[in-house]
Amino acid sequence: MITIDGSKDIYTLINVFNVEPENHLALFEHLKEATEQVFIKMPGYISANLHISDDKKTVTNYAQWESLEDDQKIFENEEVQKHMKLAASFAIDFKPVMYDQIWSHEPESNG
Repeated sequence: MITIDGSKDIYTLINVFNVEPENHLALFEHLKEATEQVFIKMPGYISANLHISDDKKTVTNYAQWESLEDDQKIFENEEVQKHMKLAASFAIDFKPVMYDQIWSHEPESNG
């Protein structure tokens, strides 16, 4: 489950892939499949969310991990390496950034 709570120690990876519009769906489907088949088995995995921009030029992966170490260890896994190499082949470029602090806001209920 997605957790956005500044009081919890959760690491968030936001990976922004720039793509040619004709490649957006292939990348999206590949990231979805890799998550459902590989990443969910990795220690420390919490959640993943994929977003496609309205112009179809950006696919963003918002993933959460219990620790920075858990996220970094996944790259030692050959299956993860294979999936990431294929994901990169669909993109013009990409930029993964890890975040360890968050703030969020919700309006109060009027009810």
